[in-house]
Amino acid sequence: MRKKWAGKIMVSLIAGLFLLAGCGKETSTKERSLAKEPFERTEFLMGTVVKVTIYNQDKQEALDSAFERIEELAGLITVDEASGDSEVEKINSQAGIKPVEVSDDLYYLLQAAFDYSDTTAGSFDMTIGPITELWHIGFDDARKPEQSEIDKALALVDYTKVQFDDEAQTVYLPEKDMRVDLGAIAKGFITDEVVEVLEEHEVDTAIIDLGGNVYVLGDSARGEGVAWNVGIQDPFETRGTILGSLALSDRSIVTSGIYERFLEVDGETYHHLMNPETGYPFNNELAGVSVVTEKSIDGDGLSTSLFSKGLVEGLEYVNTLENVDAIFVTKDKEVYLSDGLKDTFKLTNDDFTLKN
Repeated sequence: MRKKWAGKIMVSLIAGLFLLAGCGKETSTKERSLAKEPFERTEFLMGTVVKVTIYNQDKQEALDSAFERIEELAGLITVDEASGDSEVEKINSQAGIKPVEVSDDLYYLLQAAFDYSDTTAGSFDMTIGPITELWHIGFDDARKPEQSEIDKALALVDYTKVQFDDEAQTVYLPEKDMRVDLGAIAKGFITDEVVEVLEEHEVDTAIIDLGGNVYVLGDSARGEGVAWNVGIQDPFETRGTILGSLALSDRSIVTSGIYERFLEVDGETYHHLMNPETGYPFNNELAGVSVVTEKSIDGDGLSTSLFSKGLVEGLEYVNTLENVDAIFVTKDKEVYLSDGLKDTFKLTNDDFTLKN
């Protein structure tokens, strides 16, 4: 059984990225058992493109195990009110009615989501569902709701009301129409699970990309001691356009920004990062935040929170966290780095200005 999430999250060290062709500074040329051509698989899952690339020799079967795990977890989490098949949707459908028993995996994830909601003072809120479904940004029926609709939905957003029963392993939403939304943390959790699967198959050189949640496992395929060069998404462009790069090994990088999903109404743009206090998208000077951590679930939870804090408060906060780093990009195309990235980040796009 998976170890249950207990107490406050202890951050261990966190879309739209891609791996550059080059690699970091080489410190060793020791050969590993790598395939001449990597094993690669790409599928459209959870509404996004999922890609896993394995560079180790004779490890192709690990791809099947990785995607089996992705599909298993996606089946627990995906919200589809029409089918009601996922465990999350069963929790939502029983809001105000009764607690729902869930699997070990989902119980762990829900407790993690609760703890992130708590440690971020609600800037990340696991019960934001009534608001995100009202706007539905990223879908064909996206719209700007009426203020009366937003006010009604906001009354249902309160993570502190979620009830857990560890003994029965049940979760209960005590008010009718409350809804859990794990979209801001689920991909990070699944990314970490894929890393575990690959390591169980003795894979030590791989890239996992769950719709922009990127994890680089081990050192670059060019040699031990050679970091991967990871491109940082330009938050003003579609996925695949970068503003700079970082040399990383055994790290996750997750981006929250305005580029990915948005809605335009009467000449005004509304992005998908919703403020649980106002029911509208966060509105500050930031266009994007990229966060680097050991665990991708940390990156997911922190990226939304740091974006919500804005530049000054977000930068101050991330510099208090051990082994967590972040890149902040403002709407004026200024780039600010946390302390741990000042010697490793490379700005490659002349449209942006590195400020610190």
